[in-house]
Amino acid sequence: MGSSWSGSAELPAAAPTAASTNQPAKDAVPASPAQDSAIKNCWSCRVLSGSAIFGAGAYVYLVARRPMKQGIPPGPGTIAQMVIGISIACWGVVVLTDPKGKAYRVV
Repeated sequence: MGSSWSGSAELPAAAPTAASTNQPAKDAVPASPAQDSAIKNCWSCRVLSGSAIFGAGAYVYLVARRPMKQGIPPGPGTIAQMVIGISIACWGVVVLTDPKGKAYRVV
């Protein structure tokens, strides 16, 4: 049950590193915003996924609260489930609001 690899066993020659050539590394320069993928800039994708994530977090939170409404005291598992639900809902809000402003509405 081994695997076979039909490729050349030769490795490419090592390129000179930035330290050996005394030049700054070109990878240290951040990518321009124009090179971002279309998914990051799609407004409808952000609304759909952000609201779905928010809804999932609200569902997890409300399911954890259901026994509390019946008078059952919460245990550590219930409290952890509530915290996870709130965290998921907050993640959905972050996706919706885009606080850093990296995504732009595509018209």
